[in-house]
Amino acid sequence: MAQRAVPMRKARLGRAVGATGDGEAVQGVVLLLPGGRALSTGRPSPLSSATTAATARRLARDGRADGLVAHVVHYRNRGWNGAAAHPVADAHWAADEVIRRYGDVSICLAGTGMGARAALRAGGHPAVNSVLALAPWLPERPVASEPLAAEPLSAEPLGAESLSAESLATRPLDAGPSGSGPAEWWWATHQADGNRAGAEEPVAQLADRRVLIVHGTNDQRTDPELSYRLALRAKKINRDICRFEVHTDGHALAQHRAEVLALSSNFVRGALFAHPFARPLTDALAAPPPLGLRMPLAAGFGSARRR
Repeated sequence: MAQRAVPMRKARLGRAVGATGDGEAVQGVVLLLPGGRALSTGRPSPLSSATTAATARRLARDGRADGLVAHVVHYRNRGWNGAAAHPVADAHWAADEVIRRYGDVSICLAGTGMGARAALRAGGHPAVNSVLALAPWLPERPVASEPLAAEPLSAEPLGAESLSAESLATRPLDAGPSGSGPAEWWWATHQADGNRAGAEEPVAQLADRRVLIVHGTNDQRTDPELSYRLALRAKKINRDICRFEVHTDGHALAQHRAEVLALSSNFVRGALFAHPFARPLTDALAAPPPLGLRMPLAAGFGSARRR
């Protein structure tokens, strides 16, 4: 008897949050990319998506008057998976889907951990004008060579996952997204490029984008120094990039969650709708390295705006 093929999971957009009511025209979209694992073809963590949805609601609330809509991207797989770089292809598909649904709107990609790396990689999509990367996971060596007991690569405010969550899968990696279109073409042409031995994380795709990287100085999961090095290389081709350091905070950025969310919201609204950036953001974007790439996030940032 012939065996039935197991249907391949597809990426999808979570429920729209923000300017989706009557008379509220969508003017911009933020796509939130949750954290995940280095290697896993298992289903994405519901906990990670749920935590990311809380951030989506905050960003959408702050930007609703401007016509902002937020979507959480639900990946096909939980892991990055070496050269396949599944979350990057899913992010490209999500950007294509936004254009299909809402027309010619600007998109901000916002991610944490593994999702932050995917946002930086997919930042070259034609509709993307900005990237927000929180505690990005930027391994020094190819992911494909790492042991299967890889650490989870997620955090609060844009996605959380327990160390005891589902063990890493070892079955063969899935193919690219089903269907045709720009995302499918991207996956096919870039599959061989990901994580070549000795290859640096690419930055050319970030040209002409506004980019904000935020990293806790006490992060024990993703090395803050690696995000600084990437920002330093990107700054050479794009002056509109800055990086904030959250002193004494860890991977989850939990100690200064309010400040990180306020900074993120200010950046998203400024990048998508040309609102004035807060003074610290303006100074960081204008400052030469290393100052603008090691800008400390002040305690209480955004508190005056919340009152």
